[in-house]
Amino acid sequence: MDQPVLRFAPSPTGYLHIGGLRTALFNYLYARHHGGTFTLRIEDTDRTRYVEGALENLIDILKWSGLDYDEGPKMTAGGEVVEEGGRGPYIQSDRVKEGIYDRYINQLLEEGKAYYCFCSRERIDRVREAQKEAGETPRYDGHCRKYSLEEAREKVAAGEDYVVRLKLPENQDITFHDAIKGDITINTDEMDDQVLIKSDGFPTYHFAVVVDDHLMGVTHVVRGEEWISSTPKHVFLYRSLGWKAPEYVHLPTVLGNDHKKLSKRQGDVAVEQFRDKGYLPEALINYIALLGWSPKSNQEVLSMEELIKEFDFDRISNTGAIFDTKKLNWFNQEYIKKMSSEDLIDRVGQSLKKAGLVDETTDPEKIALTAETYGNRIEYFDQVPEMTRHLFCSTEEVIYEEDAVEAIRSESGKIVLPLFEDKVCQASSFDRDFAGSLVKSIQKETGIKGKDLWWPVRASVVGSTSGPDFTNTLLILGKKEVLGRLERAKTL
Repeated sequence: MDQPVLRFAPSPTGYLHIGGLRTALFNYLYARHHGGTFTLRIEDTDRTRYVEGALENLIDILKWSGLDYDEGPKMTAGGEVVEEGGRGPYIQSDRVKEGIYDRYINQLLEEGKAYYCFCSRERIDRVREAQKEAGETPRYDGHCRKYSLEEAREKVAAGEDYVVRLKLPENQDITFHDAIKGDITINTDEMDDQVLIKSDGFPTYHFAVVVDDHLMGVTHVVRGEEWISSTPKHVFLYRSLGWKAPEYVHLPTVLGNDHKKLSKRQGDVAVEQFRDKGYLPEALINYIALLGWSPKSNQEVLSMEELIKEFDFDRISNTGAIFDTKKLNWFNQEYIKKMSSEDLIDRVGQSLKKAGLVDETTDPEKIALTAETYGNRIEYFDQVPEMTRHLFCSTEEVIYEEDAVEAIRSESGKIVLPLFEDKVCQASSFDRDFAGSLVKSIQKETGIKGKDLWWPVRASVVGSTSGPDFTNTLLILGKKEVLGRLERAKTL
């Protein structure tokens, strides 16, 4: 097989959706697996949906995700968008300015494979409404096919508004092969004379995508299955222009837990939301790769290198894949557990600073101990402030749970807490040896053990009867804060 060329071609209309990231990933993995080229192309011909800053955000998210494309628009260190690669421009509006589409639309018009349409929106709406009432498929009725090319150009020269439409033959089956779904056939009587050039002079997606994919040498079009109904139009356009169509791979839809297409109603769907919540790109990529695809090894935790080695289209499912945040959390937790202690401390520190719980004056050892104590519990880093707030808040801000208050007031609490306070007060060195042996020494002296010992002690310090390593908790708080909390516990 010749080296494949694949592309990810989003529109700059806002955030990058989880489904869009999976499409980009599958293109990337196939290109890397077969030693091909992965291209980013920006399809911005629909100017009404253009969102300022969306392009820069998209480039940033792809970089964060580790999808290093070979060709396309990239950002310099100074934030300027530049293009790399020899098949550009890679932004469609720039391709419009260079007149790239003019040659091919004129070819179709000259050969009678496309025509000018002067119908108003009001007329088209009336026609389609009448078709619906008659039980017919709503489609353009071909009213402007009656004009010769010369007549149509005269109307254009006179300043009449127009679009250019594809001229489909009647009752012709168009068949194409999809790598996942097999052969698909759609009859032209079920299709519309698609608009190729809009009234603003910009090409539609359906026209530009065919021209751009051909000129950029794209060999495989990998996209969501919602584009299947449009593919016959693209295949027909390839034939009309005398070009060979690429191979098509339509991916199963990413679904929410309600088994409907993943959307905002199910919660977070933008990649940047997961990034900002503190998910690791490696974990998100690993999980998304398994949405509709499975490796032969049935292994779940896979590095990017392992994904590239194993990926191919024959392991892609034909059915929709459920996006399960709980499963993603499991993946992210697994990757967090594999982080170096330095990286974990850094990420925990960032999360605490973001929440305003620590600042530059905070003892770095306290942050390191926090990372050590909670590292195995973190599913994503935005959880860190809530998990550890009791360690960094003031004595007055500690929230005591109901069972914690009961433990403090219990008969065993009345015995162990004064002893606990006395030992902390008398400690000459509040270090790991002291903190680690403190509760055991109370147990030896009182004979109280289990929850009768641990619940009052822990509750008095953190406001809860449960929690992680208590030695580290004491070291993070320090002697002064522990004494302050024991004093407050007396008032409960």
